[in-house]
Amino acid sequence: MRRIVLGVTGSIAAYKAAELVRLFIKNGDDVHVVMTAAACEFVKPLTFQTLSRNPVLVDQFAPPVSWKPEHISLAECADLVVVAPATANTIAKMRYGLADNLLSATLLATRAPIVVAPAMNDGMWESAVTQENIEALRSRGIKIIEPETGELACGTTGKGRMMDSDMIFELLKTSDSPS
Repeated sequence: MRRIVLGVTGSIAAYKAAELVRLFIKNGDDVHVVMTAAACEFVKPLTFQTLSRNPVLVDQFAPPVSWKPEHISLAECADLVVVAPATANTIAKMRYGLADNLLSATLLATRAPIVVAPAMNDGMWESAVTQENIEALRSRGIKIIEPETGELACGTTGKGRMMDSDMIFELLKTSDSPS
């Protein structure tokens, strides 16, 4: 059984993360969800708590469940950390090592393999700064699951849609490492 930490960020694609949790649980994985405050505007923590059968963590200043701060205990227990969806904001934080929320602090502290599934507007995805951030993460060994081309929530068509949950799951279901 793998212990997977799933980071969910503030994107309309957050609904796809719920299906990803369901697939991981069906596979026998132990899933712990960390949401950003913005993600909670799209999908409520109760959805992920019900599907994962674990508490969902959002607030880095909430009293810890155990004696260790949550971002440290999550970082240490993870066999795999998946950020899906990953916004341009979270990707930039990852590149520069910012730790201003529970998810970004967990990402900075973990030694587990990290997989990122971006989701954003095509203009944001194609921007030079986002592409530089993606390349910097790749150079550090972080696996990027490229977004797909298709209709986006903003009404445009282009590259930026998070890959469907079942496809992400298939890429990650049996891997001890996400390569």
